[in-house]
Amino acid sequence: MKNLGKQKALEAIGVAGIIGSAIGLGAIGAKFLSRFVINKVSDHILNIITADNYNENLSETVTSVMRIGPQVVLETGLRSEAAKLIERPMGPTKKFPNLDDLKFNIAQINSLPTEVDTDIDFSITIGKYSKRPLEFEQFMMLAPMAYGVALSKPVKIALAKACADAGAVYHTGAGAAVLEVLDFSGSMIFMYDRGNWPKSLESMKKSQAVVIQLGQGAYGGVGYITQSNLISPELRKEFQIAKGQDLITYSRQPEVQNPEDLKNLVDKLRYINDGVPIGVKIAAGKYLEADLYWLCNSGVDFIVLDGAEAATKGSPPILQDDFGVPTIFAIDRAAKWMEKHGFKERISLIASGGIRTPGDALKVKALGADACQIGAIALIALSHNQIYKALPFEPPTSLTWYDEKHSNQFDIETGVKCLYNFFESCKLEMIEGIRALGKTSLSQVNRDDLMTINELFARGMDIPMVYDAFDPLVKEAPRLKRLKL
Repeated sequence: MKNLGKQKALEAIGVAGIIGSAIGLGAIGAKFLSRFVINKVSDHILNIITADNYNENLSETVTSVMRIGPQVVLETGLRSEAAKLIERPMGPTKKFPNLDDLKFNIAQINSLPTEVDTDIDFSITIGKYSKRPLEFEQFMMLAPMAYGVALSKPVKIALAKACADAGAVYHTGAGAAVLEVLDFSGSMIFMYDRGNWPKSLESMKKSQAVVIQLGQGAYGGVGYITQSNLISPELRKEFQIAKGQDLITYSRQPEVQNPEDLKNLVDKLRYINDGVPIGVKIAAGKYLEADLYWLCNSGVDFIVLDGAEAATKGSPPILQDDFGVPTIFAIDRAAKWMEKHGFKERISLIASGGIRTPGDALKVKALGADACQIGAIALIALSHNQIYKALPFEPPTSLTWYDEKHSNQFDIETGVKCLYNFFESCKLEMIEGIRALGKTSLSQVNRDDLMTINELFARGMDIPMVYDAFDPLVKEAPRLKRLKL
């Protein structure tokens, strides 16, 4: 019996070996066959591409797309498909002159770097002469992003919680009020938007600052309408609008029909909110200094300046690509004009639009900004470790936009942790940059710390080129004399 069992076992092993070998040989055969087929097909295609005239050649598609650009080809298709306004999400795709071409000085011996154990003062005050200044210690603030017409409620809650944990300033954005955030948000800016829906007095009174929406970089001052049939009953209730009523964002702030009206609105909001800083948000245009004149003389405590790189949930590509002043020039012009006319000490300047890294943030500080706002990059950080829920068949934004396919899969606590980490990491990098400059405070960073690799910046912003020689015998003469050198 034992021999019989042993024989059967050996037979089974033999059969298994034969099957395994067959599978192995089959796999190897399939591999070589597939390589053979792929090789033959690719050879055939290459022969056609390299032999056919251009008017018959498939590669003409590639050269056409390269010449025209993938984005233009895509949007041409969308415009050709339907005679309606297209709206591109997440801002412009064109490359504007940007902060990448600015470089910082390095403290070595002429000026010494700051010791590693030295505390760096990162305190920031917005509206320092208001009755109740806004004080915080995160240079990056959240940009306004609306609930309902853009983000989902869980995403708004996660943004508020992360900002509170990191000590960053949260922004209500336009749109319906998310009252759930009032119990746990830290410092908060309330947006006095241009919409036809009621303003949330509860949210406004619990805010530490109010900003009047006049315009934004990705939309200028253009209004837009959300048709009533596209508004869900739940959202209609939260916006507090009647059935059949459209959601309208007016092109103009309804209470500012001429420049002189702005002061009345500023005074009204300051009274309602018992002296918190009141600001205004505008897009930077050709006549920026004329706009600043009216803003600075209206009694505002701060100005949010949106450059051409700014993003939104969706706006016409023409407004994103072909309008406005890039952030780097907008902040430079605004800071210089406000300094020249005596407003810079009293009125805070907040930069917005295309600011994505700690280096970007420190550069706009050097140009004269007192703080900056981040939007698109905050959503990317917030969605970290979750975008796989949408990919590969839906865009990552379907996780964050209101009522999109994967919005119900967004996990609040995961988002809170990731955005908190981003805020803290950026702050630590900026602190290292301040030490590298040989300074001990964020407030000490200024345009003297900058140089550029872009001659356009050198001419237009009066910033030295990296190849401009610095002669210590001329520029440091008084100091060298004291040192008897």
